[in-house]
Amino acid sequence: MKALRLKDVYAGYSGNPVVRGVSVEVPDGGWLAIVGPNGAGKSTLLKTMAGLLPGGGHTSVHDRSSDSLSRKEKALEIGYAPQNPVLPDGLTVTDYVLLGRTPHLGTLARESGQDLSIVDDVLARLDLERLAGRALRTLSGGERQRAVLARVLAQRTRLLLLDEPTTGLDVGHAQALLELVDRLRGEDGITVVSTLHDLTFAAQYADQLLLLDDGEVVASGPPAEVLTPERLSRHYGADVEVLHTTGGHLSIAPIRPRTRSTPDSGPGSLTVP
Repeated sequence: MKALRLKDVYAGYSGNPVVRGVSVEVPDGGWLAIVGPNGAGKSTLLKTMAGLLPGGGHTSVHDRSSDSLSRKEKALEIGYAPQNPVLPDGLTVTDYVLLGRTPHLGTLARESGQDLSIVDDVLARLDLERLAGRALRTLSGGERQRAVLARVLAQRTRLLLLDEPTTGLDVGHAQALLELVDRLRGEDGITVVSTLHDLTFAAQYADQLLLLDDGEVVASGPPAEVLTPERLSRHYGADVEVLHTTGGHLSIAPIRPRTRSTPDSGPGSLTVP
């Protein structure tokens, strides 16, 4: 079974397509990272997958057409974490994570003991137990990102859409968060689709990449096939080397452009071409 299928999908704002002709399949338990330069349409595509933006083409989730799913059914199938979530003032971490149980509640229903147990389990798995009673506004950047992930996990969906989950995190906290997502993916069989700005992280954690530029797919497939120096130069305007770590993982290293002296330059003067 495919967790997600997109066929000729397009979407945008006010009738102006931002992404066009996107086709991709993600198997159950896979991790697709959507990458591309700023303004390529990555977040727009993810919002369209989540049903938050109108679009065209065909999208199916676990072999069910997205158009056939009600709003509640989508919330039971898809967990979405935006890049810049609104964190309600005055809520504790537990209160916020409980919001993830909303799709499972009936009209005017209150959280059950099972809902509270699920939230407790999620807080424990994300090492948030000691912060359960803390106000959201008092959390650090890394703690807030884990709280956002906890709310999505509390939905108990099989498909997670994560928009730049490492935004604002230093390399250590970003790595810890991605390791956590990958561990949960293995333990629960969750499928992950994320946008990622950091190409090295994308290469090391995702099974497949979708490279967008100007709203169109310019490459898709395994990281080693997508992330070539020539392609990154063409679409990012960057000089890079694609290296392998001692563990065999890909790493994308920027190369500083060479400088040279010019005939008219004085001693020690340099110009950059």
